[in-house]
Amino acid sequence: MKIPEISKSLDRVAIIGYAGSGKSTLARKFGAKMNAEVLHIDRAHWLSGWQERERAERDKIVKDFLDKNERWVIDGTYSSLEPERRMAEADLIIFMSFNRFSCLARAIRRKRAYKGKSRPSITEGCEERINREFFWWLVWTGRSKKRREKYKKMIQGHEKKTIIVRNQRELSRLEKHFSLPSGAN
Repeated sequence: MKIPEISKSLDRVAIIGYAGSGKSTLARKFGAKMNAEVLHIDRAHWLSGWQERERAERDKIVKDFLDKNERWVIDGTYSSLEPERRMAEADLIIFMSFNRFSCLARAIRRKRAYKGKSRPSITEGCEERINREFFWWLVWTGRSKKRREKYKKMIQGHEKKTIIVRNQRELSRLEKHFSLPSGAN
């Protein structure tokens, strides 16, 4: 993992990557460290009961967040929600590229931790779950060639400010480099 030199203050961080990789936890840590607003895009995407929000409304939520905040951390890939703007405006892009089995294990731990309730990075009323659809997204669909190409496209042209984190050792190194608290939060 190569950590880029940031020539200016760190005001905007975009965290993208695979489901279950730890994007939301890392976003909370960066937000606290930077004293910045955090947007978990899952909150813009989902309504209570795992109902998808109307496209125009979720677009507006993300756009308004970007317009209103000078300092921000955004967690989530959602390549249809202002991806070019998020990547262009970010001072740092972190791509959480953990393998599928690590993501599945993390999702299982998250399910146990939030059994019967919503995690902080999701809309209230979306109880943590691992159903068949989400399982397949974690281990197969979310890692398709098309999906991998979307990630490549999102960071294309921004490689100098992108960090790719592939495992827990690299994540711990990143947290130490930016003086973030290590471990789950």
